[in-house]
This record gives sequence, structure tokens and C-alpha cells, in this order.
Amino acid sequence: MAHVITRPAPEGSPRRRRAWRGVLVGWSFILPNFLGFALFTLVPMVAALALAFLKWDSYNTPEWVGLDNFRRLLRDENFFVALRNTLYYAAGHIPLTLAAALGLAIALDRKLRGVHFFRTAAFFPYITSLVAVAVVWNMLFNPTAGPVNQVLHALGVDDPPRWVAGTDWAMPAVIVTSVWRDMGYYMVLFLAGLQTIPKEYYEAARVDGANSWHRFRRITLPCLRPTTFFVLVMLTIQSFKVLDLIVVMTDGGPGRSTLVLAQLVYREGITEGRFGYSSAIALVLFVIVLTVTVVQFRLNERRSGR
Repeated sequence: MAHVITRPAPEGSPRRRRAWRGVLVGWSFILPNFLGFALFTLVPMVAALALAFLKWDSYNTPEWVGLDNFRRLLRDENFFVALRNTLYYAAGHIPLTLAAALGLAIALDRKLRGVHFFRTAAFFPYITSLVAVAVVWNMLFNPTAGPVNQVLHALGVDDPPRWVAGTDWAMPAVIVTSVWRDMGYYMVLFLAGLQTIPKEYYEAARVDGANSWHRFRRITLPCLRPTTFFVLVMLTIQSFKVLDLIVVMTDGGPGRSTLVLAQLVYREGITEGRFGYSSAIALVLFVIVLTVTVVQFRLNERRSGR
């Protein structure tokens, strides 16, 4: 059998020009997004990594200090307070938002009159100005004139919490606010997942006599595993880097009761001008989030039998 030898197209040939034209068209679509990523994400990340080993206040020449920033971090009480508060926030925000979003999605995944209005109403807080959300919830949680404590007084609670004005209840108040704001977005993701489950599964389960709980446990939850995993990862990342809501609602107070790692990074860098130390804290936060995310991926792969 004769073998046909194909030679590469010579330089300047129409085929070579068409190939290069395709490459240039592809890069023309990729390049704007890549430049934005490189300029606003990649370069700052590399700079922050380098700054973690330097002492720099943005005025004087950077000075190499090696691991001194990390040694100082291990002796900084504020760091451990912020780490504990971040874990506290994540431990409350992640499961509550997950449960609220899934519950809303199941409740609104049916043909009801006005269901689109209720879906929109549930999603609306997520696109509302965060400052407006924080101000309104601060008013609701006002310890003396807020509606929340007025309701508690009406229910017979003589000494209701001081919420954002007290060290014990400030973080729960922030968690409740963040759950209310975020659950609509993750509800949309769960709704998309629910609508991919074949209805025949539920019909077959009803024929076999399965009740609502069994259908939820044996059909809904297993079929939603990819969506749940995605939501869990996104919630974890969002919880560990929370900053804006806490700054507006409590600014880390009262005292240090709501100080989190992202806010400590901001304070040490922008407010105090210790950019090297701030970058060291940011690097530790990045490592924590990366480790938790990798563990989640490994556990998901194990459960999926990969």
C-alpha cells in the first residue's frame, strides 16, 4: 500500500495564512480578558507573595526581612482573634446559607401562581446595595428601638440580646444578615440543579410507596451532589474572605468580636501602612482557603468513587 507523505504548507501559502488568521482571531477574543486577569489579579498576587518577605511602608525602600513577618504573625494576638472569628463566621454562614438556599429552591420548584415573583423576591437581596442591607439590618437589630427586640419583648423576653452592640451577639447578627443576603443567589443554583432531575424518578418512587422524606433523601440529594459541591466550595471561599459586610455593620467591633482575617489584612496594609506584614497575613489566608478547598475536592472525589 502506498503511503502519502503530506508536506507542511509553504510560507505564504493560502492554507498557512488561513491558519494564522484563525490563531489571531482566537487570541483577539482571549487577550482582553487575559490582560485584565494579568493586570488586576495575577500581578497583584505575585506582588503580594513577594511583599510577604519584605518590610515596606510605601514610602521607604523595601527591605528584605525573610520570615520575620511570619514570626511576628505567630506572636500577634490580633491574628489569632481574627482567625477564630473567621472560623466562627464560616461555621455559621456556610451550613445556614446552604440549608436556606436548598429549602427555598425546593419550595419554589413547583408550578404555583406567582412563583416567579417569589423567586425574584428571594434573589433580590443579593443584588441590593450591601451598604443598604447593612444599614437596614443594623436598624432591625437596634438593641433599644429595633423591631427584632420589640418582638422578643412582646414574646416575654425581658433581657433580649444587644446584637451588634454586644460582643456576644454581634457575630450571630452578621451571620443572619449574610445568610439572608446570599441565600437567593445559591437558591438559583439549586433551582437549576433541581430542574435537571428527571421527573420519572419521583413518579417511580411514588409508585413504590416512597414518602416525601425518602424521595428527598434517595433522589433529590444524590442528584444534587454536583450542585451542592459547587455551592459548598463557593460558600467556603466567600466566608473566609468576608470583609465588606462586617466593615459596614460592625467595623470589627464591638472590641474585636467581629474582626476577621480579611479586615486585619486591610487594617495592617491600608490603615497602618505595614504592607509586608499585611501580605504575610493575606498569604496565610490564601493557604488556609486553598487547603480547605483541596480537602473538599478530595472528599468529593472519594464519595463519587473516582
